[in-house]
Amino acid sequence: MARVQKPPPGKLVVSLIYSSMDALADALTALEKRFGRVECETVEIPLANQENYKEEMGDNLERRFFSFERDVERDALPVLKSICRKLEGQFADHVDDYLFRTVNIDPGILTPFNLVMASNKESNHGVYIEDGVFAEIALVYARGRFVRLPWTSPDFYHEEAIDLFNRVRSSFELLEATQESLNL
Repeated sequence: MARVQKPPPGKLVVSLIYSSMDALADALTALEKRFGRVECETVEIPLANQENYKEEMGDNLERRFFSFERDVERDALPVLKSICRKLEGQFADHVDDYLFRTVNIDPGILTPFNLVMASNKESNHGVYIEDGVFAEIALVYARGRFVRLPWTSPDFYHEEAIDLFNRVRSSFELLEATQESLNL
């Protein structure tokens, strides 16, 4: 019988979609209070699928990615998404029973092998985890680089995003090299 092994932790990566710098700053402050200091970040990346968010969030949306210093367990994705969903509600404009988000916060976990993002939307490539959360592999690391999949949003393979993912991924290699040198 195969032995069940718990995988090593990954790094929390968060995608923030926003229309104002105030919304970004408020969300980032709340995220740092919850998850610790930001380790890496991108500059603004124009949002590829503006139409999906236009009615709720307005025009001229931007996306930025952030990674955090603390490692996260690989099975934490549903909890991370729940926390981010609550933060979105805190910064939303409430009109009757509807929330108009000022920021969209999607967490993911980056490992040396891939980037898995959490979503509340079902799709043909999302795997249901629990509590309304689906996991979607956004990128895989193969042949020395991050590779997109047919459903990967262009924002995720924008040069700025790939640079961040590579920097975060290199922290795993540095950790492994340090551990190996200590064992010698």
